[in-house]
Amino acid sequence: MIYVKRFENNPFAENTYILYDETHNCAIVDPGMYTTAEEESVLHFIRSNNLKPTLLLNTHCHVDHVLGNKLIYEEFGLLPQFHEHEAAVLSDVQVRAPMFGLRYEQSPIPEHFLPMEGNVSFGNTSLQLIFAPGHSPGHLCFYNQQEKLLIGGDVLFRRSIGRTDLPGGNHQLLLKHIKEDLYSLPDDTIVYPGHGPETYIGEEKVSNPFVRA
Repeated sequence: MIYVKRFENNPFAENTYILYDETHNCAIVDPGMYTTAEEESVLHFIRSNNLKPTLLLNTHCHVDHVLGNKLIYEEFGLLPQFHEHEAAVLSDVQVRAPMFGLRYEQSPIPEHFLPMEGNVSFGNTSLQLIFAPGHSPGHLCFYNQQEKLLIGGDVLFRRSIGRTDLPGGNHQLLLKHIKEDLYSLPDDTIVYPGHGPETYIGEEKVSNPFVRA
């Protein structure tokens, strides 16, 4: 059984996720904590539930998804893991954060990058990597087949899709990966997006105005 806890963080209302199972091991995905209250809320949840963070994952490295990377490294010794095409995006955060008026404590860099295909695991849980660029050049989604859940980052939202007007964005490529890689998942797969409420693959296939099956 996988449990999912969502936190809405920073001025961009970004979704930070903690995934954990019966072993109490957990993965932290896209830590976007910005304020002290946001940081304390995430840390309190981890500690009060006796969780052991063993993975720090970034779906992609836009500023709102990496603001908490340094804190997680300092607290738990975890380096972020993401696809190598996001390395330049992460480097660019130092320039872009001040443009948004954001204070940015520089994220550590990975010891190794995640591939386009494969799996990562924590406890008894395995997450399949789904490479879905378009919103950003190396965007990854994390899928668990048994529980039919997808941590989707900024690829697919409820009745919307990720923006593609940022550096490295590609609208047609994003649509292609949604149609071919996400819409091929079971209709009852729940999607936990990088912003906004959850949705289901089947719902988006028939109701998403940007891309339908």
